[in-house]
Amino acid sequence: MSATNYAELKILDAIGANATFTTPTNVYLKLHTADPGEDATTAPAGETTRQEATFDAAAAGSMALTATVSWTNVSTTETVTHWSLWDTVGPAGGNPLCTGTINGGTGVSLTATDNFDITALTITAD
Repeated sequence: MSATNYAELKILDAIGANATFTTPTNVYLKLHTADPGEDATTAPAGETTRQEATFDAAAAGSMALTATVSWTNVSTTETVTHWSLWDTVGPAGGNPLCTGTINGGTGVSLTATDNFDITALTITAD
């Protein structure tokens, strides 16, 4: 997992008591076809729908997905290799929080009209 530029600045401001970070009410996963970069805007998947994700409370430096995140009837044939986590449903706007790989970056090949599930995802702090 990599924190985005946005999240890094919010964390630093909170630690330095320069600003209070308001946690998002919900968070949403977005798919990517390559590393989304520090701002999570590179290589967005053709399937632009962000799906809501829920996580257990963080413990021992990580937090795990609590329920399967599903995309039904994906719009595009492509290989998704990365994900990003956002504070709004989108498909545009909002703030990116962190990014990571799918299957270690090798990804999953999808065909238009496939259903795709992420059944396990653990976000770990460095």
